Amino acid sequence: MARILFNSVVKRYGKDKQVVVKDFNLSVEDKEFIVFVGPSGCGKSTTLRMIAGLEEITEGEIFINDQRVNDLPPKDRDIAMVFQNYALYPNMSNFENIAFGLRLRKLPKSDIETAVKRAARVLEIDNLLHRKPRQLSGGQRQRVALGRAIVREPQVFLMDEPLSNLDAKLRVQMRTEIIKLQKQLGITTIYVTHDQTEAMTMGDRIVVMNDGIIQQVDVPEVIYNSPANRFVASFVGSPPMNFIDGKLVGRDEKLYFETRRFSLLLQRGKWSPFLERYMDRRITLGIRSENLSVEPIMFQAYPDAMIKGVHKLNELMGADRYLYVNVGLDQDVIVRVNPRYNYKVDEQIEFVVDMNKILFFDPDTGVRIGSNDS
Repeated sequence: MARILFNSVVKRYGKDKQVVVKDFNLSVEDKEFIVFVGPSGCGKSTTLRMIAGLEEITEGEIFINDQRVNDLPPKDRDIAMVFQNYALYPNMSNFENIAFGLRLRKLPKSDIETAVKRAARVLEIDNLLHRKPRQLSGGQRQRVALGRAIVREPQVFLMDEPLSNLDAKLRVQMRTEIIKLQKQLGITTIYVTHDQTEAMTMGDRIVVMNDGIIQQVDVPEVIYNSPANRFVASFVGSPPMNFIDGKLVGRDEKLYFETRRFSLLLQRGKWSPFLERYMDRRITLGIRSENLSVEPIMFQAYPDAMIKGVHKLNELMGADRYLYVNVGLDQDVIVRVNPRYNYKVDEQIEFVVDMNKILFFDPDTGVRIGSNDS
């Protein structure tokens, strides 16, 4: 069993006491794979290092299996950490690198050999144990680093951007293998990344951080479809969510979202409990690119939700094409379409909004209207 509890954890640095992690509260369940994601400098790696004991905790408490570890040395926390740069000893063979921690424990030679070979089989590096790290590819080195963590049989795995040095194809392969490995071993794992695709595909739950503060904690589907605020909505998802500023207007007993260039008919019954206080006030509409369409069938479904614009740029992304469309606002709207739709620059186009997928955000606080925080 390995449950980790953060209780109002704070980290400050330097003479000016700059806060890099603020009031961090979280419970990580046994065998859970949880991902910390956020932009560079948001405090995610610092939080990971506080768990490992590599950074002191300024305020608050961290518990592992109900044991307070604030003052516990790193070697006594029963944690294995995998770093971005592999941290392998270049003068040692891969066998010696994997076995290093076990030798420090003074385990019998036969036990060490059995453990290393078992980990190597799991990671499919049996035939590489006699080589040195410099003779391996980046993916193979990362497997050796994982093997060194596995043989210790720790309570907790901590992974700090372990795939960031790999090429795109290898990252996809390795993240799949890490997921399989974690499920097979059943070890509680905290994984740090700035790559929201890694977060969405790997985590049982995702912790989105910004400026040292937790923005939202939930399963990937909820993070994507029901972001707590505008930061989460824009950070998670590729391309980022479209945001359009406008206001709510009641007309002929109907509710509309209006800008200077277009209006969209809303379903009053669905939205009015949350939106009533925004009537005739500024509000921000959020919509993901895949929920904007140029397909004829969607125009039939939402005849009062059409927007006209000018096509400025498109990107072919293989299975999709991204259209950048200016709708008379400061920011272009990105529409994800089938690649067969290709428009000329400055061509007038029309698209429709899936009104079942729109979200609203407070323009001042950024909080999603209708979320638990609003």
